[in-house]
Amino acid sequence: MKQWQRYLAELFGTFILVISGTATIVAAIKIVGPGGDPTGYVNILVPFAFGLGLMAALYSFAEVSGGHFNPAVSLGLFLDRRLSFDDLLGYWIFQCLGAILASALLLIPFNQDLVKATADVPHGDGASLFVEIVFTAIFVLVILQSTKSERYSGSALVAIPLTLLAIHFATIRVDGTSVNPARSLGPALVGAKWTGFWVFVVGPALGAILAWVIYAVVVKGDTDLRDDMQRIRDQVRPSSGGAATPPAT
Repeated sequence: MKQWQRYLAELFGTFILVISGTATIVAAIKIVGPGGDPTGYVNILVPFAFGLGLMAALYSFAEVSGGHFNPAVSLGLFLDRRLSFDDLLGYWIFQCLGAILASALLLIPFNQDLVKATADVPHGDGASLFVEIVFTAIFVLVILQSTKSERYSGSALVAIPLTLLAIHFATIRVDGTSVNPARSLGPALVGAKWTGFWVFVVGPALGAILAWVIYAVVVKGDTDLRDDMQRIRDQVRPSSGGAATPPAT
C-alpha cells in the first residue's frame, strides 16, 4: 500500500470517528433545547456514537492503514515495532487533520458555540489525567493483542469498538472521555476551548506507553526492554534514515 493512501485513510477514518461522536453531542444539546440539560442524552448516546463511529471507520479503512485513527494507538504500535518513526509522525499529522476537518465541518450546519460544547473538559486535572492514562492503556492493550492474536484476530474489528464504547460509558462523567488526542484537538481548535487540553495529550501518551510495557512483559514475556529502547532511540535520531514499514494492524 502506498504511503499517501495510508495517510489519507488515517485522515478520513479519524474524520468518521470524530464527526460521529461530536455530532451526536450537538444532537443531544439540540434535543433538550435552550436552557435544557443534555447530560442524560450525552451519557447514553455518545458512547454508542463513538463506538459505532470507530467500527465504521475500521471497516472503511483498516485494511489500508491498519485503522489507528488515534495518535495514542499509533504510539503504542510504534513502540511495538509495527510502525516506523516516519510513519508515526505522518499518522499523527493526518489524524489531527481529520479531527480538525470533522469539527470544522460542524460549523456549516451549526455554530462555534455548539462546536465548543463538544470539547473535552477535565473535571479536575488529576482525576482526569488518571482516567486518561488507565483507560487509554486498556484500549491500546486490546488493540495490541487483538490485532496480533491468531485466536482473536478475526474479532478485532468488533472487540476494539466495543472496548471504546465501554470506556466511554465508564469515563464520560469524568472528562467527556478522550483516550485520543486527535479527538480532543479538533473541537478545542475549532471551538477555541483549550481548558485542560494538556490532560488529553499527556494522559493518552502515558497510557499508550504503559500499555506497551504491560503487553511486552505479560503477553510477549519480554522482561528486558533495553533492546527496544535502543531501537526507539535509533529511529528517532535524524540520522537514522530508516525506511518506513507498513503497519501490521
